[in-house]
Parts: sequence; structure tokens; C-alpha cells
Amino acid sequence: MSFAALTRLQQGLATLKADHLERRRLLLDGAQGVHVTINGQRVISFCSNDYLGLAADPALIQAAHAALDQCGVGAGAAHLITGHHRFHQAFEAAFARFVGKPSALLFSTGYMANLGVLTALVGRHGEVFADKLNHASLVDAAQLSGATFTRYRHQDLAQLESQLQQSTAQDKLIVSDLVFSMDGDIAAVDALLDLAERFDAWLYLDDAHGFGVLNDGRGGLTECARASDRVIYLATLGKAAGVSGAVVAAHPGVIDWLIQKARPYIYTTASPPMLAACLLESLRQIETGEPRRERLRRHIVRLREGLATLTCGTLMLSGTPIQPLLVGANADAVRLSKSLLQRGLLVPAIRTPTVPVNTARLRITLSAAHSEDDVSQLVEVLHAIE
Repeated sequence: MSFAALTRLQQGLATLKADHLERRRLLLDGAQGVHVTINGQRVISFCSNDYLGLAADPALIQAAHAALDQCGVGAGAAHLITGHHRFHQAFEAAFARFVGKPSALLFSTGYMANLGVLTALVGRHGEVFADKLNHASLVDAAQLSGATFTRYRHQDLAQLESQLQQSTAQDKLIVSDLVFSMDGDIAAVDALLDLAERFDAWLYLDDAHGFGVLNDGRGGLTECARASDRVIYLATLGKAAGVSGAVVAAHPGVIDWLIQKARPYIYTTASPPMLAACLLESLRQIETGEPRRERLRRHIVRLREGLATLTCGTLMLSGTPIQPLLVGANADAVRLSKSLLQRGLLVPAIRTPTVPVNTARLRITLSAAHSEDDVSQLVEVLHAIE
């Protein structure tokens, strides 16, 4: 007997392949790093978010081994049962101190954190105002919250101001990536905070790609944002921090409310305490990590200077480790990515729906663990194959 729904899925997969939109998982063998084995091929990776090279750092590995003897592997229960370990508690306190907010809450993933915060803070009487280039998890969270979902053009604060003026919602929440993951640009934090204050709104900042990298490692929060009770700050911990999870920092009342109401926090097993112990060491490495950040900044300058005259794509304006090379057509971006891979350089092609139609790009991400020769090799090969 035929199965019509399965047939439609198979037709959809064929269409994705024809449109150069099919995605396949790459198989990593060994530890994460800038020199890795992918699908059996040794490559230089320019696609990891391990911006400081901490994912396989010996200090974090040692912290993991030490923690295993104290807490085992699994948490065994949700945080509100018996899963909340002293390592979780210690990391939350240390993180809050480091970023300059009064309290913090650890989530298993950034996606869960965004779902938890937005659905706990706003409902059908609220309105969420979101940058159009926000991460998918923020879009999903806003839609699931039941609030009115209003999007403004990327970084267009004049449009956002107009939307806030027209809103009659009881609760208003402005939400923005702090570093935009596909463009690499940075939100205007103080201008967003000014609007939040004028229109009595929350400001939720997702700093997935800025924490550990920007400023002194404390991320993209400004001093005004650190001091504001209406600012809620999220950092993911699987990127520059090199481990896993996410943490939200805010006024103690907000954190207490999330513990009571954030369903993705309440109704899931706590993350392994061993990971929280690793995060404590990661935080120490970030706090003393200025040499890593300086090396990363030099790589960014080297790459941008080297690709300034490239003709096969346009390097978008970004001062962060995310350096997007705008190509245009999906097929061209895929072709360029495959050509690089043939030469031992792993750089992913980013296509719709992750980015708008006709803005396919290579998303080059740099790490402090890259050498100058690694970056120079990428520049040379891109010029050779354009």
C-alpha cells in the first residue's frame, strides 16, 4: 500500500537537493579543534564556534577528570528534584559575578534557555519585538509564548521605536541577538536599552557569539546594560566557553521567576554536574584569556586585509570572529565550499532558510587556536580558486 505522506517527504528531499539546499552531517573523528579529521579527511576547520580554542584545552579536560570522581556522569534528576549539584550552583554564582549581573540560571542548551525565558515572561497579553535576523530559537520562542510577535528590520531602531509607540500590550519584550550569527555585526545595546526604558519593556540580549570574545571576555554588555534591572542577558557555553549549555543572568526576581515558570528548565533532567565543573575552569580561562583574544583579533585583521581584493565574493563588515563571505547564489556558495574542501579547508556554505534568498555565503569563523599560517593559507587558496 502506498504511503502518500512519505512520498511527499521524498519529493521534498529531492527538491532540496535540486536547489542546492540539501544538508548532510559531517563525521568528526577525534577532539574538536582547528585541525580535525572530517569524513576521514584531515582538514583545517574554519567553521567551529570554538573561538578561544577551549573545547579540547588540557585545563578543561583535567577539570572533567577530577569532577568525574566526585559526581559521576549523569545528574539523575531535574534541578527541582535532586539534580541541582553544587557545581551548578557554583558556576551560576561565578558567572553572575563575572558579567556583572546579580543572579544567574544555568540551562542545558541555548535553545532551551530562549524558549524558557520568553514563554515565562510574556503571554497572550504581551508583545515581543524582535530583530528580523535573530536566531531561530528566538523566533520559535516568541511564537510559542502566545504573545503578539512583531519583527523589525535588521538593526532598524527607528522602525522598532514606531512599533513600540503603537503597542498597547501589557508586557513588552525587546529581544535581539547581540552578535548576529550569520552577519557578524553587533547590536546597538545602549540604543536598545534607551527604547526599553522609554517604553517600559524588558530587553533580552542573546550573546551566544560575543561572550568570551568581546571586550575583556565578559561579552557585549555595556555598563548601562549591566546595571539595568530590565536587561536579561544570555550567554551560550558551547562556543567560546568550549563546553555546553547556556546561562541567563538577570535581576534575582527574574531568576526566581524562571525557576518557577520556565518549562524547559523545570521539566528536564539537569545537565551533568561534570560539565558545570568544566565551565568553572572555562570561566577562569576566559577571565585570564586576553592573549587568546588578542591573537584572535590579529587573525581577523589578517583575514580581512588578505581578502579585501577578492572577486568571487564580498567580505561583509564584521569585527568579530564571524567573517561572512557573501557569494549570492546557493550553487555558487556550494561550489566554492567544495573547492576549498578539496584543498583541505573546511568552510561551510550557508543558504536559505538560514539566510535570505540570494545571500548565500561562506561563513568563515576564526579561532585563537588557528595559526597565522592557517589564516594565510585560506586567503591564498580563495584567491587561487576565484
